[in-house]
Amino acid sequence: MKQLTFLLSVFIIPVILFAQTGHIRGTITTADGQPAPAITITLEGTRHTVISNEKGLYEIRAVQPGFWTLSVSAIGTRVQQREVNLQAGDTVIADFVINETAQQLDEVLVSSHRNTEHASVSLRLKTPLLETPQNIQVVDQSALAAQQVISMSDGVIRNVSGATRLEHWGDLYTNITARGSQIQAFRNGFNVVASYWGPLTEDMSFVDRIEFVKGPAGFMLANGDPSGLYNVVTKKPTGITKGEVNLTLGSFDLYRGSLDLDGALSKNRKLLYRFNIAAQNRGSHRDYEYNNRYVIAPVISYQVDDHTKLTLEYNGQFARMTELGSYYIFSKYGYGTYPRNLTFTNPGLPPTTINDHSGYVTLEHSFDRNWKITAQGAYFNYQQTGMSSWPSYMDSVTGSVIRNIGIWDAKSTMALGQVFLNGEFYTGNARHRLLAGIDAASKSYYADWGQSHNLDTLGALFDPTHPTYGVPVNGYPEFDRSKPIEERAIAAWGIQKQRYSSIYVQDEIAFFKEKLRLTLAGRYTDVSQVYGVDVPYSTAKHFTPRVGLSYSIGKTASVYALYDQAFIPQTGVLTNGGAIKPITGNNMELGIKKNWFHDKWYTTLSVYRILKQNELTTDPHSQSNPATSIVLGEKVAKGIEFDVRGTVLPGFTVMANYALTDGRVTKVAPGAEDIYTVGEIVPGYAKHTTNAWLSYELQKGALQGLGISGGFTWLKERHTDWFGANGKLPDYFKLDGGLFYAKNRYRITLNVFNILNRYLYSGSYYPLPASLTDNSIMTPAYYYQTEPPRNLRISFSYHF
Repeated sequence: MKQLTFLLSVFIIPVILFAQTGHIRGTITTADGQPAPAITITLEGTRHTVISNEKGLYEIRAVQPGFWTLSVSAIGTRVQQREVNLQAGDTVIADFVINETAQQLDEVLVSSHRNTEHASVSLRLKTPLLETPQNIQVVDQSALAAQQVISMSDGVIRNVSGATRLEHWGDLYTNITARGSQIQAFRNGFNVVASYWGPLTEDMSFVDRIEFVKGPAGFMLANGDPSGLYNVVTKKPTGITKGEVNLTLGSFDLYRGSLDLDGALSKNRKLLYRFNIAAQNRGSHRDYEYNNRYVIAPVISYQVDDHTKLTLEYNGQFARMTELGSYYIFSKYGYGTYPRNLTFTNPGLPPTTINDHSGYVTLEHSFDRNWKITAQGAYFNYQQTGMSSWPSYMDSVTGSVIRNIGIWDAKSTMALGQVFLNGEFYTGNARHRLLAGIDAASKSYYADWGQSHNLDTLGALFDPTHPTYGVPVNGYPEFDRSKPIEERAIAAWGIQKQRYSSIYVQDEIAFFKEKLRLTLAGRYTDVSQVYGVDVPYSTAKHFTPRVGLSYSIGKTASVYALYDQAFIPQTGVLTNGGAIKPITGNNMELGIKKNWFHDKWYTTLSVYRILKQNELTTDPHSQSNPATSIVLGEKVAKGIEFDVRGTVLPGFTVMANYALTDGRVTKVAPGAEDIYTVGEIVPGYAKHTTNAWLSYELQKGALQGLGISGGFTWLKERHTDWFGANGKLPDYFKLDGGLFYAKNRYRITLNVFNILNRYLYSGSYYPLPASLTDNSIMTPAYYYQTEPPRNLRISFSYHF
């Protein structure tokens, strides 16, 4: 009887309890009547959360009777809510129709999964970003569109902790600083730095996402700065027939249009295409300054079979702009002492023209679901014909100057190739995720900056307080371009070349049901380069190890530790003789990553310490020409970084970040004691960097689709150059915000930038010659470039 009673209780009691609850089920469909998979259905106030299957069906079982609110959502779609009244033992049918079509939903889900879960193919990693033992931040296309970013140097960095542009080259070269140094520029996994200034800043019309990798990345490069890199990933065909046209109008004569087409060229959808074009006319808040461009970027991919895919791509950027450096202002009285619309350029000067070509071929072959090989090749060709401006003289009493125009013609070519293998296998209970590959590149940069011309004379100086812009008293420059750029670059000491090859291997070993992951890697690099003149190459060979550890806390969080190395080859001659060693950089990093509320928003917190050794500087006591060099000593950059992004409430998205950066000299090498001291700040960063961008969109009602957004950038304690207090810039605060409205296939975005109309600028201390015959007589001076006053942009986009 006891056994019978027990068996009856085991089977009958749950039935009774089950009968006292109810069920909720239904179907989720798209706007065009197709099933909507991967939609999250949540019973508000409970832990009941389910995902719709590929037929759009869902079911929530064993729900207590009562009034409940169902919430239906997916990343990139509007949240819908509905109240239901559930009786004991009943089943409530609650169907939903989302606003997106099946095509739009598929695009959103694919994009969101790629952006939040994994790095791009070009970053080479198969491990989800949550489990990767490194701080990697992704800025996707939706964020760029919401903030009306139109080029790589147009506000992208607000989305990443610690990234700044303290001394930069306007909208020509991006030059991003993070963790105390300038980080490397990549495009589609290739290191595209051919000179200190490049590459040409990317137009956002052909950019899909930007991946910021903090610290060294042995799986991508070793011969680069240990502060990190950013990887610009261009748009590729998706296989979905769609398109978008966008028109942007803005202050200071900004007129811009772009078109994005995506689809198939064959009925079997094996041959796909993506085609982007853009054109803009863009003025400036400074008179006589402009930056006009057009862009063309076609891509074709062919699915050879189920395992092999070939992709061909071309990016062409063509610019016509004011001479380089026209945005700089020079003052003996300090920063920001002249009206922000002042310019040192002069109407009538010929434009600087740039033709930037890049082509890529990518072959991907999957042997099976666990093994894949990728081969990529790229060729870059950059042609620049133009000038740069920089004063040659400043009166020590009045601050008036002689404006000087120098030739800056340049030619750059890069041939790059890489092959890498991704694989996964097991040894016992340990899972191995293998990455191995080779990289090779040959880069050359030729520049003629050996000719110059003064626009003004000692008897007729340019007075910044009362500027005049007629025909210059000394006339316009006429430069000799009769010889090839390669010959002119020899006389101008304008040659930079680099060749490198490297081999690397990385194994991520996962233990304890893949909760604990140990990464062991190494990279061997052989690099040769010249700088200045085409003399015999200086060479460096170096092995850089990488060790990482990551542990998953549940399915939504992980903690990690990383040790990584990088090195930077150097050229020159030491004053005391001997071999020149490359700069070595060691990075130690700890962090924690967390996905919140079913991957709706994400946080990353990291701390790091970067040690740099063997860096050279010009010997101030050198009597030779060119001057010899000495070793500076040792520098340490350390800091804290925090990033949060995602949808924290229905319709409410947040992007916010903070970074504390501190870079100091820790050791001084013999002979460098009179240059700097232990404890001195290493310039090139802002100690405190804070950014935010918040957005709220109405989810229902007559005004559904209407939203408001805004954000700010705050830089505190900006250290810019080796001149103590003279190089320290004042704090920076910029407030932006606007409105948007999205309905069906249309979207209108209006943003106002620099709402507070603050006088914003960046620059540095820079003495100028006070004599045209004696270079030892200098006038203390500051140079800076101002940002626009309050201005606005309005964009109209249509998806089809």
